[in-house]
Amino acid sequence: QVQLVESGGGLVQSGGSLRLSCAASGFSFELYDIGWFRQAPGKEREGVSCITGIPHGNGSTNYAQSVKGRFTITRDNSRNTVYLQMDSLKPEDTAVYYCATDKPSLYQCLQTIPPDYWGQGTQVTVSS
Repeated sequence: QVQLVESGGGLVQSGGSLRLSCAASGFSFELYDIGWFRQAPGKEREGVSCITGIPHGNGSTNYAQSVKGRFTITRDNSRNTVYLQMDSLKPEDTAVYYCATDKPSLYQCLQTIPPDYWGQGTQVTVSS
């Protein structure tokens, strides 16, 4: 069974930092592209960042323009974990953050089609 568990969210002031973790199990982690998404109250879900598995680039990354230069996505295949380092946080970053994935034939970072497997989310709140 595919399982994704996010952690690391919390309350920070503007300009602060958080590191989110996404712990994965139940699949061949190194083969899967993993995306970070977020959803604020009353807003549409948006893609934040994505990192590829072996079939689609083995560690290639992309970022939404709104977070480029502030957020960094990494993966540790030995730990089956993807991280999102968030620096210079702004109030508009406040949202529930989710990691998500699907098998390589159905999901890849370079496409906009969302994956089917999601974690439970972790709340990030940035005060002004």
